[in-house]
Amino acid sequence: MADDYGEIEFYGSRQRALFPIEGIRVSRSMAKVIRRGDFEITFDQDFRGVIAGCADRPEGSWINHEIRRAFAEVHELGWAHSCEAWREGELAGGVYGVALGGFFGAESMFHRQTNASKAALHALIQECRRQGFLVFDAQIMNPHLASLGAFEVSTRRFDQMLAQALRVKTRWGLDLSE
Repeated sequence: MADDYGEIEFYGSRQRALFPIEGIRVSRSMAKVIRRGDFEITFDQDFRGVIAGCADRPEGSWINHEIRRAFAEVHELGWAHSCEAWREGELAGGVYGVALGGFFGAESMFHRQTNASKAALHALIQECRRQGFLVFDAQIMNPHLASLGAFEVSTRRFDQMLAQALRVKTRWGLDLSE
């Protein structure tokens, strides 16, 4: 992430936040949103728009120009992916991250309309499960992620899960077995 001076730093935590690959916790009202199809869901249709939406926050963002450029390049190489939620032809929300084998590391999500980011996250985890991913990483726990069903594992357990996931081949995940 970029610090206050624009320098890119790598951060780690003692605990990793993960989502169950079975999916996020869906409230009754969110289930109605999904059933009604309030949002059109697409994958990799507007990666740059999703990362721009994630970076555009009133309080500022760790996603600087260099990070946006790097992730766009990784997306063009085929191993960074986005899920977009659209309403009436407008990008309403989305989430993006990196796929390595059977590991998906979500980086950030945003919404311009209520429930758009949750609809995108729900769809992205569903797609990852369909493809055979084992781990869906959300990095650092916060109350919002916890409300959606994220849970924490120790760094040691995360490393074990990651090693197993990297041996899995998926359509989106960069093949690291070669």
